[in-house]
This record gives sequence, structure tokens and C-alpha cells, in this order.
Amino acid sequence: MRTLLITGVGGPAGIALGKQLRERAAAGEDLEWVGVDIVGIDSPDYPATGVVPRADDPDYPRGMRAAFERYRPDLIIPTVSDELPQLAVLAETLGLRAPGRSPLPSLVLSSPQATAVAADKLLTMWALEAARVPIPRYAPATDFRDAASAIAWGEGPVVVKPRVSRGGRGVVLLERPDDLDWSTTGPAQVVQTFAGGSEYSPQVYRSPLTGETTVVVLHKTELKEGRVGNAVSTVRVDNDAVADVVATAAATVAALDLVGPIDMDIRRDEAGVPVVLEVNARFGANSARAPELLTHVLAEWLG
Repeated sequence: MRTLLITGVGGPAGIALGKQLRERAAAGEDLEWVGVDIVGIDSPDYPATGVVPRADDPDYPRGMRAAFERYRPDLIIPTVSDELPQLAVLAETLGLRAPGRSPLPSLVLSSPQATAVAADKLLTMWALEAARVPIPRYAPATDFRDAASAIAWGEGPVVVKPRVSRGGRGVVLLERPDDLDWSTTGPAQVVQTFAGGSEYSPQVYRSPLTGETTVVVLHKTELKEGRVGNAVSTVRVDNDAVADVVATAAATVAALDLVGPIDMDIRRDEAGVPVVLEVNARFGANSARAPELLTHVLAEWLG
């Protein structure tokens, strides 16, 4: 029996993975899994859980290494955006990178460089722009003296978001100058023009062995904050009906050189062109609607 270690089991992505693993085990798959989080979690979807330091805690590397030694997993699946860059470096230091490497566990994560770029929304925009992948117009928040100038630059509503964050945290739709106290912004924020069309959450898997890409497109039918924010509900869309979204998602992961499961946000602009809003180099909260991703991970990373 193979053992999986999942991080962030109390978050949306960790919860989604736990349910999928429990269902697979109930259906007869030979799996064993444990989870860790920064607080104690009691979940029926995780047979055992432990506590590890926060990603910004100086003790994080030691705590994660201790978790690896305690649980002796064959596969490690991180789900917390904050920890990915540091974990990618730690894993390479400990020799945990390659899929199916024995006797060391595999880590389902891209290279340190690719992971770091995807974790920073400004770096992501730079990389996608260089690769000519469609994105909204963007600029660092420091390019604008106030909210009014940002709106004028965008010729309408703009989105102000942290360069490094999880989900919809800190995202503000700026339609009027008084929607945001501009003194609270700085180098840590990025501004994007607001794409007002349909929003999608492509669930993508790119093979670390062959480079082949699988794309499952989810249409966000309701957002937490109305016009922005995390998805409250999604529906799976036939790829032929959104071929341009599929092509954009595939081009994005190739441009960023990401592998494994990737969760991203794509929205249509006023001309109907799908533009990439952000990329998460991990399983997302909606991965249960794309079970192919976990199937690929188990097949390729366990060896």
C-alpha cells in the first residue's frame, strides 16, 4: 500500500482532495493517506493528521522535514500556495523532486523557478506576456499616484490584487476612486484591467514525463463577491465549446513550464478573448470536478 501526504488539509483544495481519496479507497483503490495543516484538523476524510509550521515561519523547513520522516510517504501533494516556492527548494535540497524516485518520496510540484514565477502574479504576467499568451493589461500599483489614475489608465473598472496571495484574499474591484484607500497599496499589489465576460477555472494536468497536457474547463456560474472572488458554483464545460479557453490554458502551463496539477482563472474580455488572470501551481478547490487530474498524479508520480 502506498502512503500519500497532503498539506493544507483544512483549506478548500485539501478538503477536495481528501474527499476524492476517501471515495477512491471506498471504491477499492489501494491507498493510504495522511494530512498536515498549521492547526489540528479532525476530518472524516483524513485517517490521520498532524500539525506543521506556517509557510512564513522560519521553522517551516524543519517542521516539514520532520513530517516527511514521521509519515514516510511515497508521495507528497502540497495544496497551499504560500508554501509552494519554499517547498520546491526544500524538496530539491532533500532530493524529492523526480516522479517515482525510490526509495525517496515524490513531490507533486514544478521546479523551484517555475513555482516561484507562478506564485507571483506580476512575474506571471511578465512571463505570459513574453510568451504572447493573452492576459489583461496590467501594471504594478506603484505606477499610479491614486485610485482615480488607475481607473483612468484602465478606461473603466480595474482589479487590484496582492502579487502573492491565496484565492480571492485582498482582491478589490475598483470602479470608483473611493472603493479603495490607495495609501494601503504599494509594490506588493498589481493592477489589472477588469475582464467583464464569462469566467472559467481550467483544471490542468501537464505530464512531467511527456509534457502532454490535459485540460478540464469549469465555468464559474457564481462568484463569492459577485463580480470577482472565488467560485461558489461551477459547471463542467465541453472542451469543443470553449476551444479557445482550452488552448489558452495549455499555452499558459507550457509558457510557465509547470507540471502536475494546475488551477487557473481565465476570463473573457470585452472582445470575447480569454485572458489569464492568475495561475496556481497546485490542485484547486474545484479539482473534484476534474478527477482526471488525481488519476494522472497517482499513475505518473507514484511510479
